[in-house]
Amino acid sequence: MSGLDLSGCKKRKRGERVFKFRNFGERGHPVDWNGGFWQNVKGLLEFGQLESDLCCGRASWSFHLEVHRHPPVHVSLVVVEEPVEVHRHCKYCQYVGWGHHMICNKKYHFLVPSKGTAVACLNHQGNCERVKSTKGKSNLVELKAHIMHGVFHSNGFGHLLSVNGLELGSDLPGYQIMDFWDRLCTGLRARKVSLNDISQKKSMDLRLIHGLAYGEPWFGRWGYRFGRGSYGVTQPMYQKAIETIQSMPLCLLVHHFSSSSQEISTVISRYQTLSGHSLATLGDLFYFILELKSRLPKEHSIESYNLGIFVESTCRWSPKRVEMATRVIVEALKRAEFRWVSRQEVRDAARAYIGDTGLLDFVLKSLGNHIVGNYLVRRSLNPVTKVLEYCLEDIPNAFLNQEGLSISDSKTRAQCIITRVQLMKDMFYLYKHILKEQKPTMVTGVFSTIQVASRIILDTKYLIKEYYGDPPLRQEAGIALESRINCTIVLMNDNQVDERLKRVMVPYECFKLNSNATFDELKLQVEKSFREIYWGLRSFVAQSTLNLNAKGSDFVFRLVEVGGKVIFEGTNFGVRGAINEDIFEGVQPKFLVDCSCGTKDDDDERMVSCDICEVWQHTRCVRIPNDQEIPTIFLCNRCEQDIILFSCLP
Repeated sequence: MSGLDLSGCKKRKRGERVFKFRNFGERGHPVDWNGGFWQNVKGLLEFGQLESDLCCGRASWSFHLEVHRHPPVHVSLVVVEEPVEVHRHCKYCQYVGWGHHMICNKKYHFLVPSKGTAVACLNHQGNCERVKSTKGKSNLVELKAHIMHGVFHSNGFGHLLSVNGLELGSDLPGYQIMDFWDRLCTGLRARKVSLNDISQKKSMDLRLIHGLAYGEPWFGRWGYRFGRGSYGVTQPMYQKAIETIQSMPLCLLVHHFSSSSQEISTVISRYQTLSGHSLATLGDLFYFILELKSRLPKEHSIESYNLGIFVESTCRWSPKRVEMATRVIVEALKRAEFRWVSRQEVRDAARAYIGDTGLLDFVLKSLGNHIVGNYLVRRSLNPVTKVLEYCLEDIPNAFLNQEGLSISDSKTRAQCIITRVQLMKDMFYLYKHILKEQKPTMVTGVFSTIQVASRIILDTKYLIKEYYGDPPLRQEAGIALESRINCTIVLMNDNQVDERLKRVMVPYECFKLNSNATFDELKLQVEKSFREIYWGLRSFVAQSTLNLNAKGSDFVFRLVEVGGKVIFEGTNFGVRGAINEDIFEGVQPKFLVDCSCGTKDDDDERMVSCDICEVWQHTRCVRIPNDQEIPTIFLCNRCEQDIILFSCLP
């Protein structure tokens, strides 16, 4: 049984090291990350706790991470090594356009299990057969709903598979999980990382909301950009869709909806008033709404005075008495007309109604910087008198003061009071009726562009971030006899059958050499390293240097400067033809994709094949709704036309 503490239900092993979640992945935490990806992974795993039965025989390591000390919050990072025999081809590489990459010998799964997946795994540790028979899942990797799940190939290319924040029960918000993942990728010196952006907030697609407001998806905050579009969407098409939908004038929308939907005009007018400045376009409106949401204090409701106080079951006072004391204190602060008053002054005013001073002290301590009704109770230490002071602010003013704006008219200010709940309702209403479910009157003229642009943005799900290209060139301080050099290989095909397979070049790897190393010694290191990384190079033999006229006995650093590049040419010894399709991530398709949208490869969207020509097309492009089953017999337009013409022949 593993000693891994995944869910907090088991004690940590004595002597097991605890790392800080907030800086894990930075230099020195826990390693210096001096090498290329392959070397950095090996260095990291030396600090992990080896787990024997966590993933049914697969090598795995765990790291205990402290998120908060007070209150104590911990998570576990689990690294699982997956050999190539488990799943040879990577479907994620195929979908994102990396099918030309060579298959690697190993993958490394980086997991932060949720409490649910952790308990499911711990309940079945050491009994893989039972898991297979009851759940259909054989190990932690195959379970769903992890807080974070990313996978790397041993050449440094990776995929972020899932990020689940607070809405799905995590103790960590999504942005903290992404910060953690980004530090890992940076520290490990990953080359490129892809993800499939299907994230939602309250049933709204974030890639559409953030694209409209900020011109980039939510993951764009960490440098993820357009990777590959579905349904033939290209990067210029995506960028044009963003610009078009952002620049849609609000005056046209207000004028159009003034007769058919007064609610949309009311919502737009509400945020025009709150902004204090003109919101000219649809992009301006959504940008202001999202920025306002990030600044509004969090609240649970606006109907109870007892909003900011969480009454524990062990509290000596009943919720009713706490709510009464809260009401009395807030009314006392109201009489102060929004000025700062000392804690003692508030306490004395409340004692006229509440005689229990212990209850008053408890409520005053709990109320600081919390929402009560439509007010924010602020608490601050006076820097001169060193006395705690309290002040009452209404919620919209709390935001408007931060923006340097004000609303002087009391009637207008009362109409502009808004909470997070109301803001989310308004945003969903705009999202549904303008961006997603447009009425027939809006699919003509200038408004049809909103529907088209929204569709293009939603069809752009595959994002990529490039972290590092070639391995680092930095020479380690204090090591005078060792220098670094970057090498790659070119795999030559003997029979030259397929033009695409004549030459295969893989990314550069970094090698550390003595100052008097020869090319023969470098060649042995290159062969050993590339055989370890790539499944298709298990029999690779380097024969000569392609970009240099060098002999095996020549000293490397007499012909190449430190940090320079060397290309070795070679073949797979004993393998006829040297190159075949099986060594690439992308499986040679047994079917032909040729859709009217321009797609020529499988993009993981729903498809149907013609029963005559057997060419595959998107069901959406041939007008088969997603909620409708694929017909038993399907003919494409081309074959239908051929049949019609054929019937007319004499």
